[in-house]
Amino acid sequence: MTRLVENPVERVRAAYRRIAEVDRPEVWITLRDEREVLAEAAGARPGLPLAGLVCAVKDNIDVAGLPTTAACPAFAYTPARSATAVRRLTDAGAIVLGKTNLDQFATGLVGTRSPYGAVRHAEQPEKISGGSSSGSAVAVALGIVDFALGTDTAGSGRVPAALHGIVGLKPTLGLVPTTGVVPAARPYDCVSVFAPNLALGQRALAVLTGPDPADPASRDWPASARFAPAAAPAVAVPSPAGLEPLSPWACATFKDTVKRLRTNGVRVSEVDFGVFLNAGRLLYEGALVAERYAAVGEFIETHRADADPTVAGIILAAGTLPAHRLAADQARLARWRAVAAEALAGFDALLLPTTTGHPTIAEVAADPVGVNSRLGTYTTFVNLLDLAAVAVPAGRADGSPFGVSVITRAFDDHVALDVAALLVDVKGATGEVCTRAPRDPVSGSPA
Repeated sequence: MTRLVENPVERVRAAYRRIAEVDRPEVWITLRDEREVLAEAAGARPGLPLAGLVCAVKDNIDVAGLPTTAACPAFAYTPARSATAVRRLTDAGAIVLGKTNLDQFATGLVGTRSPYGAVRHAEQPEKISGGSSSGSAVAVALGIVDFALGTDTAGSGRVPAALHGIVGLKPTLGLVPTTGVVPAARPYDCVSVFAPNLALGQRALAVLTGPDPADPASRDWPASARFAPAAAPAVAVPSPAGLEPLSPWACATFKDTVKRLRTNGVRVSEVDFGVFLNAGRLLYEGALVAERYAAVGEFIETHRADADPTVAGIILAAGTLPAHRLAADQARLARWRAVAAEALAGFDALLLPTTTGHPTIAEVAADPVGVNSRLGTYTTFVNLLDLAAVAVPAGRADGSPFGVSVITRAFDDHVALDVAALLVDVKGATGEVCTRAPRDPVSGSPA
């Protein structure tokens, strides 16, 4: 377990020193004044679950007294009350350092769709950080904060984690209330956690979960929830056709990870990935994208000049969809859920690569929609099918960190964590997997 912070004031000072060292202003949209944060740290109460830990919050999640912009200055407002998730963190002793950059209105998996600048990868600045929770992931990867909040609708809490060799926890929909979160596609939004290791991520997530009367979609753990997998877990993996989007090196690294599971006593069998791929396509290629328009479409209609062109194109096009198409795709999604449940019958989890590769910022600029779509191949279906996911590092491929995701049924979040723990260092502290450990983005030494 990560140790409690012995001196919160020194931890805050170290965070601001790190900000100066790395010189990545595009990570932040709003950074709190150091003196204000130091004063808060001086009054920290010891003994709380997150006492003295420093965190960052994606700027589509309200923090009282700080502007919420969703990466659109014209949209900005300053809330008097923090989002439920943020209040739970601060009540547990965490100290919020500031608000992080994102793909505007959380629409994207690239981290480049922001007027505050493209968020560059922590280790390879010519490449993308991944999005939409770009700033939060980079703040963790650079060691500025102990953990960070993101949001995840189509993979935004997992793709940036994979590209940085850190952990991304995407809980079951509703377990973490979204009160005080700017919606992206309301039925499929959730708050996620980035952390350097599973232990700290789980510790943060534990204080976030629980229903909120202000959020009608919030949920509590049912009595039937499982808190551990079977004694000999059974894990599904995609058949060879499902790995075709990967490079040969990435495919080999994924197969190494599967071997690691088998070495740890997991029973592994192949399934057809097609049902999951088909379901995921409904989010952007089907009428479900109308949820994007419902969230912020009217604002963009009247502020077109203030919106990122790609984001505006996606959201405004969704406003022309007829209601009967949305109803038809919702029915189609219900059928895919049943087919997916049948495909996973008898399995504790599904193991997938988290994403397909690591493009450069220039490649995204040349093909913003196509590259983004490919990045979500293994992520977009998860919330549509009401599944939970834990993204963990799995070595390196093609010169970048490579990650995998353990995906489970709703409320099997602890099962996902236990299976994921089989893939990382036994102490849960380094995120090392197989023989290719992720590297610290600054020193180059093992993370």
